[in-house]
Amino acid sequence: MQPGGEFDIQQLMAQAQQMQAAVMAAQQEIAQSEVEGEAGGGLVRAKIRATGEVLSLTIDPKVVDPEDVDTLQDLVIGALNDAMENAQQLAADRLGPLAGGLGGGALPGF
Repeated sequence: MQPGGEFDIQQLMAQAQQMQAAVMAAQQEIAQSEVEGEAGGGLVRAKIRATGEVLSLTIDPKVVDPEDVDTLQDLVIGALNDAMENAQQLAADRLGPLAGGLGGGALPGF
C-alpha cells in the first residue's frame, strides 16, 4: 500500500503475475507426475499420470480365475479409482498452498 491507504496497482499486478506463474508451474508439475493405486492388497496395481492417462496395469496371476472374471474387473476398477484419488490428492497438495494465498492476504484487499 502507498501512504494514505491507497493500493499500489503495480505491486498488486506483480503479485498476481507471480501467483499465476506459480500456479502454472504447479499445474505442469502435476500433469507430468505419475501416481499409483492398488486394490486387493496389491494384487492389482495401476500407474497413471495425474492427468488420468493410464500408464500401466499389473495383475498378480493369483487373481486370474476364468470362473470369476467379475472379481478381477472389480479389482481393476478399484486400482484405477485409487490411483485417481491419489492424483487428486497430489493436485490438492501442490495447488492448495497457492489457492490459500488468495484468501490469506497475499493479495491486499481480497
